[in-house]
Amino acid sequence: MLGDGELNEGQVWEAAMSAGHYGLSNLIAIVDANGMGLDGTTQDIMNIEPIAAKFEAFGWSTDEIDGHDIAAISDAFHSAQQAARPHAIIARTKKGKGVTFMETSPYWHLGYLGPKDKAMAIREIEGRLG
Repeated sequence: MLGDGELNEGQVWEAAMSAGHYGLSNLIAIVDANGMGLDGTTQDIMNIEPIAAKFEAFGWSTDEIDGHDIAAISDAFHSAQQAARPHAIIARTKKGKGVTFMETSPYWHLGYLGPKDKAMAIREIEGRLG
């Protein structure tokens, strides 16, 4: 399990290159590609796109999915288990999905959900439930 902000670290790509070289078909990497890191957007800090193409360059197979779609996640794991080489699932997600004030702020990468924020989040979620 990797975050997209973590992909700007050299040891990630050293491991990816080794896994591809040695054909580690039992290895599945899941990248939570939410576009945010602790210091801001991944595009502004260090653009790591296109993620799938980078893994493929090291000999991996890949799937890019909506990381909020349970059926897509299940299908991607099935596909990964059939792969004859390491496989990366690029799960496109939105940080704090479903809670408006969390979706757009990098603060929630490590933010503390205090009583006030918790109450606001619960109200928003319950409001969608009808």
